[in-house]
Amino acid sequence: MTISLHSSTLPAVLSPVLTPFMADGHPDTKKLLKQCQWLEANGVGHAIFGTNSEANSMSAPQKMNTLTALIEGGLNPAHMMPGTGSSSIDATVTMTKHAVQHQCAGVLMLPPFYYKDVTDEGLFAYFSEVIQKVGDAGLQIYIYNIPAVTKINLSLSLLERLAKEYPKTIVGMKDSSGDWPYTESVIKLLAPSGFRVYAGSEIFLLRTLRAGGVGCISATANVNPRAIAQLATDWRKSDADQSQTELDQVRSIFAQYQMIAGMKTAVAHYSKDAQWLRVRPPLMQLDADQQEKLLNELKSINFCMQGL
Repeated sequence: MTISLHSSTLPAVLSPVLTPFMADGHPDTKKLLKQCQWLEANGVGHAIFGTNSEANSMSAPQKMNTLTALIEGGLNPAHMMPGTGSSSIDATVTMTKHAVQHQCAGVLMLPPFYYKDVTDEGLFAYFSEVIQKVGDAGLQIYIYNIPAVTKINLSLSLLERLAKEYPKTIVGMKDSSGDWPYTESVIKLLAPSGFRVYAGSEIFLLRTLRAGGVGCISATANVNPRAIAQLATDWRKSDADQSQTELDQVRSIFAQYQMIAGMKTAVAHYSKDAQWLRVRPPLMQLDADQQEKLLNELKSINFCMQGL
């Protein structure tokens, strides 16, 4: 495994933490803090305001106020990588400055995703302007590649240019392309210089670690944190492939449903708190039949969320 030249306090596994919402649509910070503490106790860090956090259904002030409340509640910013990317440079700069001021170990930054068919030059200009306007040597950016949602492909040449131009700031990425040859190519090209590659799903966790990546930032780390974190620790052991197969089995059950609503169904069930079922429009809760089917499938493999 390639040893990263970028020191980091971030764990090998992070969760884009599900956001509990109150009836008025505001984040429930007390409930979120409790969930983050449970994840921390199970070895998983916090990529709050990621895709599965419903981040793009929240305003910048909501996200910043929530981050402040979590840290004031005792959450360790050294294990946090909040999502700060948006199509607005000013909003991205404002949220990123806020995260850096709170000493978060890194930020997860989407590319500007509204306009399609943009050039590498335009994308480089976006990240460059954000970095210049934040103007803080402590900034650590992990670029978030999720082309199925953004419809933007991040080329190897763009990533290489950014990493070379800003080697102490553009320090890694989360790759949710689902394209293993691409992920592997990024690792081979950039990991030797310290670029930290996280897979976007635990399905690729073992392959990523074996190739020289650093771990995964995965939706289902919200519900299966201990097992995923355990594989990230024990990936060199002889039973690692079997452990990976078991992770894949859990993931495959949730993948049959809208992922966010499905995971919230599980959290609501195992925590005995129906308020966790709330999602923000345009997302919708699973209907009663879907909820029952999902929970029965989880029961059939003896799945549980211990200590929730």
